[in-house]
Amino acid sequence: MRVAITKRFSADEAAEGRTPTVVRLLVLATFVVILNETIMINAIPRLMESMDVTEQAAQWVSTAFMLTMATVIPVTGWFLQRVTTRRAYAVAMSTFLLGTVISAVAPTFAVLLAGRIVQAAGTAVMMPLLMTTLMAVVPAEHLGKVMGHVTLAMSTAPALGPTVSGVILQAGSWRLLFVVVLPIAALVAVFGLRKLENVGEPQVSSIDWASVGVATLGFGGLVYGLSLIGEHDRRSTGIGIAVAGLVAIGLFAFRQLRLQRTGTPLMDLRTLRYGAFTRSLAVMSVGFLAMMGSMILLPLYLQNVRGLSPLETGLLVMPGGLAMGLLGPTVGKAFDRFGSRGLVVPGSAGIAVALFGYTQISTTTPYGLILVLHVILMASLAATFTPVFTLGMGALPPHLYSYGSSILGTLQQVAAAFGTALVVTVMSSRATSLVDDGMAPIPAQVSGMKLAFGVAAALAVVMIALAATLPRRVETPPADEAAESTPEADAEPASGERVTA
Repeated sequence: MRVAITKRFSADEAAEGRTPTVVRLLVLATFVVILNETIMINAIPRLMESMDVTEQAAQWVSTAFMLTMATVIPVTGWFLQRVTTRRAYAVAMSTFLLGTVISAVAPTFAVLLAGRIVQAAGTAVMMPLLMTTLMAVVPAEHLGKVMGHVTLAMSTAPALGPTVSGVILQAGSWRLLFVVVLPIAALVAVFGLRKLENVGEPQVSSIDWASVGVATLGFGGLVYGLSLIGEHDRRSTGIGIAVAGLVAIGLFAFRQLRLQRTGTPLMDLRTLRYGAFTRSLAVMSVGFLAMMGSMILLPLYLQNVRGLSPLETGLLVMPGGLAMGLLGPTVGKAFDRFGSRGLVVPGSAGIAVALFGYTQISTTTPYGLILVLHVILMASLAATFTPVFTLGMGALPPHLYSYGSSILGTLQQVAAAFGTALVVTVMSSRATSLVDDGMAPIPAQVSGMKLAFGVAAALAVVMIALAATLPRRVETPPADEAAESTPEADAEPASGERVTA
């Protein structure tokens, strides 16, 4: 596998430290498509009534999205090696638009699920495309600032999904969630194709279809099993499927190690040799687990316990989502100037503090306190994600960027599914136990939520310890280490730095 020759900043962009146009376009597109991962959370009650389905079935509009992302993203490392930037962008956005149309006009719940799966397939390509392109064109001294904008798309979009859906649902049917997104996504797609420039050169490579099959069974089975664990009557089945998924992932990893000798792995696990990348993955996974867990618990608390509407719930959590997005570029600039230590460790501590604060909720907790804790949580996640993404991807040599971004995206989905399953399981188990002992349903549910937040807070403490092990700055791989990472090292540059055109 040869290293693609890439373009950096233009002269003006490099001199001014501005975000490259190609990255701006990809950030905008990624924000639009990732927003849809969580946009259906507030629509579950409306969907149950309209489609006459149970709550467990309706949850699949979100679960199917995560499941598809987890199964498609592992293939994107190979796909992005073979096609140009423009073609990858066209495939991603056209697939997403097709899925949006199918979802908007779906006559049955099964068709709606199919539309969500097609949507997710397009989204799964866009995320690694953004990360791979960014790492190829941005100089190391500007990585933090540019990655701050990427945080807006990869982290803030899911956080704002419930808010956006709450506002749209106030106007009518759940179909409006897709009707509103469709023209916006179409404009972004057309504008992007007009302005987007190719970065790098496609490379001819083969694909191991056996790896594709095992990866689908492994990552898809793990996410599916985790989603079932949250359902009390299907918990045993979910555990069994999740364990089977883990076994398949082990077989997948073993096959990739063998294929690496010929240079044709589906997901190159040599990325895990770089300690900063591996540790960053661990911190990111716990952070996404905490974020998705809180995104599930807070709407349940605010709507089921406190009686707020979807719109009121969305407006209450909106300041936190906005804070996360607005702080992204600022955090990136601070990282470029001061390094990671003053951001990631305090950010991890802030996550733990906010989650611990939620363990004190009751049926009369002031809404102002809920809002403040949510802002602290989202701001802390922003302070953590931007440096972690930058350190992790920056630790890899250029020929591993596409694989690193696919591993990063896959683990995001697994962490999201695990976070959802964990908090729902802890909450429902605790609530069911208390109800069986004679406690009223609402106090029992609050107690279950408090325990679930406590578990998430404990994991955030682990995150603090992991954050303390991260390097202060991006670690450029040594020349000899980068050269040894591929069988065709003699065709690659002699250093781990990005190659300019």
